[in-house]
Amino acid sequence: MPRVWDIPVRDSTRVRDARVAAEHAALQAGLADLRTAAAALVATELATNLLKHAEGGQVLIDVVDPPLPESGGPMVQIAALDHGRGMADVRAALRDGYSTARSLGAGLGTCRRIADDFGLYSMPGRGTVALARVGTRAKEVATAAAVRVGGVNVPFAGAEYSGDAWARAGSGDRLTLMLADGLGHGPDAARASTAATRALHGSAHLPPAEVLVHLDSALRGTRGAAVAVAQVDTRAGVLRFAGLGNIGARLREGGTWRSLLSRPGIVGVHRHATLREDRMPWAPDRLLILHSDGLPSRWTPPSDPDLLAADPAVVAAVTLRDASSSARPVRDDTAVAVLAPAPSEVP
Repeated sequence: MPRVWDIPVRDSTRVRDARVAAEHAALQAGLADLRTAAAALVATELATNLLKHAEGGQVLIDVVDPPLPESGGPMVQIAALDHGRGMADVRAALRDGYSTARSLGAGLGTCRRIADDFGLYSMPGRGTVALARVGTRAKEVATAAAVRVGGVNVPFAGAEYSGDAWARAGSGDRLTLMLADGLGHGPDAARASTAATRALHGSAHLPPAEVLVHLDSALRGTRGAAVAVAQVDTRAGVLRFAGLGNIGARLREGGTWRSLLSRPGIVGVHRHATLREDRMPWAPDRLLILHSDGLPSRWTPPSDPDLLAADPAVVAAVTLRDASSSARPVRDDTAVAVLAPAPSEVP
């Protein structure tokens, strides 16, 4: 079971915790020493920035799939979220040497340079999300993929393991995104969702309803999980969706959002004999957000064009941050995963 690190950064002692977590995640991802050091530097700098510029925030560290299919192995993802004053000039903040407060001197520009992927989204008065992925730095694989994926995962109450998991798998012209929420939380829930992610890679050639049937067999003997599967056929320009249980799904079409509905059931425990599968056009203006029930049932989808065109994991992190409220404490693991057009496909 892959571990997830959720580190509240309220004082300088937690900066070290972020660095150590990045090193452990790099070991889990199988990164070499130089890339491990890069992940540690990025985590340290992002955690330090939370204290210097936002009076604290949250660092999430996870091992994730790359956003594009066939583009390398596992990556360490480091996300820093805050509700601080935000940045008036994001481009300036990414320039080397730019600083509004004393820091390590590495800067966001250096983080962007040493990471394989880097995204930054900020609005004055609403806070900032900075997200980096560090992988093997292998030679880039040419890909004609028209879609990309990304997500964030937060274990309940700072636990080591999240019962939620998301994964992507490619097969020919199809890219499949799955989000699973193991029943309850803790290690047993994590075993169920981990079983779902492993089984996905053997069924990515199937349409979503048949993927759920395959996962149902794979999850027998576990607690079971709520699962949603979204699949884009890039050649046909079609999005297919099927789900069992309480995974939320919101699809953006042009300037409007609509919900995609799952059927009642638990994969691995109880499923319908027949499964509903929705089919709809996929176009460059589409964007799909999947989330577990750790996210409040009422939340506002993003509308800022700059955010909608950002890295899918940044979209997921901002969605998670903005849906959080101290008045409505989270009572379960929370995962958000996003399926979006590749950069060249965004209008």
